[in-house]
Amino acid sequence: MPVNTAMSVMSVAEFALWVTLGIFFWKKSLHRRFPAMGSYVALHVAAVPLLLATLYLLQRHIDNRGYYAAYTYSYITVYVASAVLLFFICTEVFRSALAGFPGLSKIGIVLFRWAALISVIVSLTSLSMKHWGIGDAYAPNGVNLVAAVSYALMHSVSVLELCLLAFLCLGMNALRLSIRNKGFGIALGFGLMSANDFIVTSLVSRNTSLTAPLQFVYESLILAALAIWIIYFALPEPAPRPVVMPVTSRIYRWNEIASALGHTGTQVAVQQPANSFFLTDVEKVVEKVLKRNLDGRESES
Repeated sequence: MPVNTAMSVMSVAEFALWVTLGIFFWKKSLHRRFPAMGSYVALHVAAVPLLLATLYLLQRHIDNRGYYAAYTYSYITVYVASAVLLFFICTEVFRSALAGFPGLSKIGIVLFRWAALISVIVSLTSLSMKHWGIGDAYAPNGVNLVAAVSYALMHSVSVLELCLLAFLCLGMNALRLSIRNKGFGIALGFGLMSANDFIVTSLVSRNTSLTAPLQFVYESLILAALAIWIIYFALPEPAPRPVVMPVTSRIYRWNEIASALGHTGTQVAVQQPANSFFLTDVEKVVEKVLKRNLDGRESES
């Protein structure tokens, strides 16, 4: 099979997997539980055929600047939208994993957002145009900046995805998560995509052709991630059970402490410790007086 034909077959297979994933996702009403993931799937179901059609026209009309600009702007728009949605997807998965621990979930979301903000700031401060090979005669000057910003956003979100997957793998037993949990499946697929991006982009040069061997590896791992999601969304998820753990559990204590943070509670009156001995002496004197009076009344009678 020719190289171009094989790449086209893989692209069509990717679109078919996205459509299959969307069917299972909405059939199981998972868009109510993971709305950002639903938007991500819908975005790619609509964008993949559009990008493929534009790329096909670009290959047929190589010297047409209109098709090149259309593909460039469409690809960057989808890329930026995906990066933004991925941040909200990570938040949804994190909240789903800590659903049994509301205290840790509340404080964890705050820390997660701060970590994401710091990651984005660090990525944006290290922008470099060498990551993208778009700056030729067909692309306007502003496209380079937008492409570099989108790359930085995706890079920071990819780091968060890998950290989230590592957190779920290490804390699965403590959080009482099942390996068939839908949130874990979403994190597993995105973790594979993020590792794919980091490995392939570090090996591919800026002038690599779309038909290079590494592009086949990249596309194969994308198909593998989509297949993982389809399997997770097609199989039934175990019924949720209440999280039961001993009172001495460390994570239970952390959850109680996190739940108490931010609550003012009720005010109580506390007596001065210095007066405790004085009050005790007064009570003893009163008891002696009462007992003496009772004894005197009994003797008179």
